[in-house]
Amino acid sequence: MARCERRVLLLCGDYMEDYEAMVPFQALQAYGVAVDAVCPGKKAGDVCRTAIHDSCGHQTYYESKGHNFALNASFDDIEFSKYDGLVIPGGRAPEYLAMDSSVIDLVNKFSISKKPIASICHGQLILAAAGLAKGLKCTAYHAVGPALVAAGAHWVEPESIKACVIDGHHITGVTYESHPEFIRLFVKALGGNISGSNKRILFLCGDYMEDYEVKVPFQSLEALGCHVDAVCPRKKAGDTCPTAVHDFEGLDASSYDALVIPGGRAPEYLALDKTVIDIVKHFMETNKPVASICHGQQILSAAGVLQGRKCTAYPAVKLNVVLGGATWLEPDPIDRCFTDGNLVTGAAWPGHPQFVAQLMALLGIQVTF
Repeated sequence: MARCERRVLLLCGDYMEDYEAMVPFQALQAYGVAVDAVCPGKKAGDVCRTAIHDSCGHQTYYESKGHNFALNASFDDIEFSKYDGLVIPGGRAPEYLAMDSSVIDLVNKFSISKKPIASICHGQLILAAAGLAKGLKCTAYHAVGPALVAAGAHWVEPESIKACVIDGHHITGVTYESHPEFIRLFVKALGGNISGSNKRILFLCGDYMEDYEVKVPFQSLEALGCHVDAVCPRKKAGDTCPTAVHDFEGLDASSYDALVIPGGRAPEYLALDKTVIDIVKHFMETNKPVASICHGQQILSAAGVLQGRKCTAYPAVKLNVVLGGATWLEPDPIDRCFTDGNLVTGAAWPGHPQFVAQLMALLGIQVTF
């Protein structure tokens, strides 16, 4: 990854929204931005439990336990002058972080210095508690609207769950579906310039693919300005996988510049699908970038494209890699990723910053500050 020329703070708390923490955390690192994740009362190495949110057909959304998000910095050791911007995820955490005086003081320091503040979903509750919503043109998850209006904000009703609003040094988003624009606006506010992103990327998806391994690279590449399509055998545009956005039948693989293969359970059965195998062979034979992570290498092995290659994978997939004729590269540590010619391989989702950065390098995409 590129040398870090910007450093930002990610304000965390227990039951923050899962994607709203992890996607910005890993995407920004992939772009060469250092990210320190902190939580009041916790130190580096501690974890914050995340919450997973999605629609359920009722008047509210459902909420379930997510991941243990590992903090990499200590809240009490924050040196404000080191940071160029602040990211505030949503979820449950902002409800109680908004009552923490140390959080309010920190957020006000960023505001006074006019450093970019990007808050999403329920994160804007912290802005309201800090007195920063008054006169601010902003949006948020729709249920947060009344609180922001009461705090004096110029409320922008979200036209979709992907909406974002920028007002001065404040960037606000509605939900994690806002991430592509939300992250892109934040990078621009940090002084970033994105080049070479006029690329078309194809994701091979299937039921029970690993959630981070599709969502993080998918939205990271969209945030750069790439056109990203996700396809799945026997599903069509609009079906959920969770992100099938293009018809599988009639797909023209030659129209894409790169292929991404998430891991999880999906590769076990996708490796049995002839059309999937043909797509993989096309990308490898035409020397287009292919990025595969975790169990995704099961598909590469089944396609017979690993002979003579060097690659890694989730350790349980080592047998597939070796039987496929590749030289096994030990993923030590587990976030290690490797590039061999047009092939990028990773072992697990903690390696996303390297994984996405190495794919960007093959595609000629750069973020400069």
